[in-house]
Amino acid sequence: MTESGSRRQTWGACLLLAAMTLAAFWPALRCGFVNYDDPFYVTGNWHVRQGLSWSGLKWAFTTAAAVNWHPLTWLSHMADCQFYGLNAAGHHLTSVLLHLANSVLLLLLLRRMTGALWPSALAAALFALHPLRVQSVVWVAERKDVLCAFFGMLAVGAYVRYTETVRNPDSRFRVFYGAALLFFTLGLMAKPMLVTLPFVLLLLDYWPLRRLARDFSWEAIAGLAAEKIPFFILASVSSAVTFLVQKRAGAEASLAVYPLLERLGNIPLAYAGYLSKEFWPVGLASFYPHEPLRAAAVFGAVAGLAGLTFLAVWRRRSQPYLAVGWFWFLGMLVPTIGVVQAGAQLMADRYSYLPSVGLWIMVAWGMRDLAARPLLRPSMIGAGAAAVAICAVLTSRHAEIYRDSRTLWEATLRVHPESLIAHNSLGKWFIDKGQWNEAREQCREVLALRRDDPEAELNLAEICLREGKGAEAVEHCLKSIAAQPRSGDSYDALGRACLKMGRMDQAIEAFEKALEINADIPDAWCNMGFALLQERRLPEAARAYERALALEPDYALAHNDLGGILRQMGRTGEAMEHFRRATVLAPDFGEAHYNVADILLEQGRTNEALAEYQKALALLPNLAPAQSRVAEILRRQGGGDAR
Repeated sequence: MTESGSRRQTWGACLLLAAMTLAAFWPALRCGFVNYDDPFYVTGNWHVRQGLSWSGLKWAFTTAAAVNWHPLTWLSHMADCQFYGLNAAGHHLTSVLLHLANSVLLLLLLRRMTGALWPSALAAALFALHPLRVQSVVWVAERKDVLCAFFGMLAVGAYVRYTETVRNPDSRFRVFYGAALLFFTLGLMAKPMLVTLPFVLLLLDYWPLRRLARDFSWEAIAGLAAEKIPFFILASVSSAVTFLVQKRAGAEASLAVYPLLERLGNIPLAYAGYLSKEFWPVGLASFYPHEPLRAAAVFGAVAGLAGLTFLAVWRRRSQPYLAVGWFWFLGMLVPTIGVVQAGAQLMADRYSYLPSVGLWIMVAWGMRDLAARPLLRPSMIGAGAAAVAICAVLTSRHAEIYRDSRTLWEATLRVHPESLIAHNSLGKWFIDKGQWNEAREQCREVLALRRDDPEAELNLAEICLREGKGAEAVEHCLKSIAAQPRSGDSYDALGRACLKMGRMDQAIEAFEKALEINADIPDAWCNMGFALLQERRLPEAARAYERALALEPDYALAHNDLGGILRQMGRTGEAMEHFRRATVLAPDFGEAHYNVADILLEQGRTNEALAEYQKALALLPNLAPAQSRVAEILRRQGGGDAR
């Protein structure tokens, strides 16, 4: 085939892959945000919601929010908010397009390295369309997966170009190496899971780049490893930063929670779980809890993994892709396999995003070798096409579970009925919808499984608060704090419960504790300000609201409350600025319009005051003070009714 014909086939395969990927993930555009991590990353994060800004840029590079340092991920979410606001479809579209780009890049990379188009296309299609990709692509908070992979693919591409020029060094030689290092750095700044990429590059040196002879020597390996010293240094720094950030935030589970023996036993089980779900994708869930270890399952998993490792090493000369694909899969999962346990999950679909590429390389090139036999060629073609089609259908259906929080967690509970996170998250969804009985039932389910669960107690406290049961709320808050003493949310809820009961001193003490644990919660500062206001400690209350606005400048309620305090302190001009700002941020904020009207009336601007009072009454028809003010103004102006 001519070079131009080969190029046309390659780009035709890319277009077909892009179209299939877009079709399979199209249901994602009908999904919304969910109540697990999405509030931290987007919907409840003022820094992100304000879009791109210099202050946001500074925050992205200095924060350890979400117990990670990944500034490019934050910036990508900010860019989405800049263009789409909180329209979830736009956020999903960005992730889908990044995944589409990753899939096409993978095809082009494999094609360039191996010269084999159709195995490259098959591996890329199985990667792109597999239902395990759904969590990484359709869950907005997992933007870091697809963004990290995008830069990882570019780093591999630049590295491949570097290896093509390494025997004839010129300006491009240095440019491509530098580009690979730059893209690797950017990938680490999106998600630190890319730390294993230097090892992947060594695997690619063996096959398909063939920079190592089949009978390679340790000297040759050492030389190629030395070539990647800058990559290893970056990976080490990223690993250290991630470890320190997670440890400081308390995200790293202690050996008391997950003993070393249990962690070691879970490693082969997790590997086996990923393998089984790659080749038999049923029972997929948003969260896989730890289960009691069974010796037979552990030994079986170890035996299976050892057998596959032996096969890959044994066949390394005749089928080098088996060793490369297998160790790609094993190695890229190392940061998330559970030696250092962050979170309560045994495994997660999202962790398989890049590691799965190794498995599909093994499958695609294995099928190519089998298809070389004339009798097997039709069946291999049919099997490959069927696998791709089945994956596309399953992915399209699985994406639907991210439609909303209720759908997501009910789907999780169908697979894992005893998932505490699923029950608690579903309970929060019911609380937000005002369905107290349903929310309380989820809490009971959790407490039947774990008697002292802090999240369930906190949810029960929130239900009691919204039902006006302050004493019961205090009781549940204290139980939540006893089970999880470093929970700022539990102390904040305790403060709100004490406020409801009129215990101002206790409320202030609880808010102080909440802010000692986490001083970056605007609501907690507002609650503190309100409690101080009840005690007539006006300067302190004003400072508390100012802290809230420093964290979230567009917080309409904080502007209104601070305006009220400043007015009591005689600072009417500043108060008016805050009231006005509140009405701009929340045009349906009736109380803020009333406060604006009151100051206008004091200033003798009667007609303007009347207009603002009428806006307030349109929003709050039973606001008696506004009614009396309007009646008085109309009486002074010569009559008319007060409606």
